[in-house]
Formats: sequence, C-alpha cells, structure tokens
Amino acid sequence: ATRRLMRKKGYSMLETKGSHTPTADEIKAVKGKGFLLDKTTGKHFNARVITVNGRVNAEFLDKVAEAARRFGNGKVAFTTRLTVEIQHIAYENIDAFLAFLAENGMEAGGTGPKVRPVVSCKGTTCHFGLIDTFSLSEKIHNAFYKGYREVVLPHKCKIAVGGCPNNCVKPDINDIGIVGRRVPVIDASLCRGCKACAMEKACPIACAKIQDGKITRTADCNGCGRCVGKCPFGVCAEGKVGYQLFLGGKWGKRTAMGRPLSVLLETEEQVMNAVESAILLFKSEGVTGERFGDTLVRIGFEAAEKQILDGSLLARKAEILSKK
Repeated sequence: ATRRLMRKKGYSMLETKGSHTPTADEIKAVKGKGFLLDKTTGKHFNARVITVNGRVNAEFLDKVAEAARRFGNGKVAFTTRLTVEIQHIAYENIDAFLAFLAENGMEAGGTGPKVRPVVSCKGTTCHFGLIDTFSLSEKIHNAFYKGYREVVLPHKCKIAVGGCPNNCVKPDINDIGIVGRRVPVIDASLCRGCKACAMEKACPIACAKIQDGKITRTADCNGCGRCVGKCPFGVCAEGKVGYQLFLGGKWGKRTAMGRPLSVLLETEEQVMNAVESAILLFKSEGVTGERFGDTLVRIGFEAAEKQILDGSLLARKAEILSKK
C-alpha cells in the first residue's frame, strides 16, 4: 500500500531491505549525526529529526511523512526529548535522507556529549502558563543547541523549559531547567480575614492560609500564581513574574533533583546569560563522563551559583571554549 501511494505521488521509494551490515565504526559515526541502530534488524537506523522545541507546522509534518515513506518503513515515533524518529532507514540511504532533510530546512541530530535538543511545554498557550515557553525555548535552541553544536562537553546536557510549577516537562530533573513562576505580592493590611477566603480557596497546594485573622503565604508556596487577583479587597492584586533556574537534575540510571538558584531571574536576557554560564561552567569544571549534577556536588553548589550569576564565566567564554 505504501509503495502504491508513493508511485501515485510520483516518488520512487528507496530499497529499505538493507544489504549492508554496518561495522562498529560506521554505527558510531552515524550515531553522532542522529542515527541510532535499530536492534530488530542490525542493518537499519532510526533517525532523530529535530523539532526545535516540539512545536511544528503542517509542512514539517508533511515532509516527515514523505521521508518516512521514501526512506523508512512508513512509521514514525516521538521521543521523550520531542524529536521525531523516522524508523528503519537502511545504512546505504543515510546520505540521501540527510540531503532530503537539508533540502527542506530540516536536520537530524540530538546525540553525543553536547547540548541536547531543548524540551518545552506549551506554556505559551496553556491556561496555567506564566511565561512564553515557545519563544524562550527557541532562543535557547538557536543559541546553545545550534550555537554550541561543535562544543564537546563532559557529558550530555539536557535543557527543559516549563511554563509553570506544574512541571509537565520535568525541568527540575534536567541538567538545566527553567520554570515560570508568579510569586504573590501580599498586602496583609488589606486583609479582612474572611471566613471564606478567595485566595485560600484558589491555592491548589494549600499554602495560602488565614492565620490569626490574616492571609499568609507559607514557605512551600511554589509560585503558581493561582491566588493572584482572587481577593476582592485587593490583598494580592499582583504577582512577581520570573524564571526559576534549576541546575544539576538528572533522570536515568542514577537520578537527582536539580537545585534552584537562590534568586528568581526577572528577564529572558538574565535567563540566557545564566544558561550559557552554566554550560560554560560544565565545560570548564566537568570531568569527562561526569554529569553536570555531579560536577556541582564536587565543586559546591554555592560556589557554582556565584560564578553563574556574577558574569565571570561569560567574561572567560573564549578561553573556556578553547579547552579541548
């Protein structure tokens, strides 16, 4: 059926049986380009096509479908890093497949000890989103996935952007995670101690409470901002919107929760500088084979935070990137 459809559209479907059994060196070489060996045949590869941040248009999907029919077995899988995996590509067809991607403004990749494809939730359009996740993740993709593509790091570096503390894309278990926050600004002098407090009712994790006749915000407030604007007497009319940066998280053979910086970043420029500083710190201080979280434990989180925030790493950027 797939071949009939290809002929109808005027495409010549490539032979995908795979007559060549790739060597270990060939498997390693194409892995660096985003092709992972399919264990079901030992001769075919699954290609990871980059989506920037998981949001694509209809034209992209059309080309993915065409590529899957022409070069693969017509099947596509979506990875946890929001790349699109076109399956069952014969080793002999990899160059033709890459040429097809390039002709259509697409690329394969996303492997190796480098900055990995950025993951983003749909906070830009989500009811709970507090920041423009699509815009920020695209900037991070261009600056660090593409801009740092030739920079070899001690290990992979995963980055995720979440629009709110719901943590749908698990930013705090990435090497670098960004979470949008809206911290309530409370004027307790306006509080009337209502028995049915609108702020208390709006808080999904019960950290807005009436205590001693006044509204309070407990220490476990995660800055979701759901209570902002709910009080009819203006107790919490505003919230401070910012970006919480988490560092050193990982999820896999060994797990660790990332630690948040002690300050809330207020602008995208501050976020971009902090993310770049974190990558430079990993490049400068990391040991080959060591995840970023382990580097932070070894050098001390407080010392790392100081370097990330004081601009010293950015000042040494050329020196650090020249390190082999």
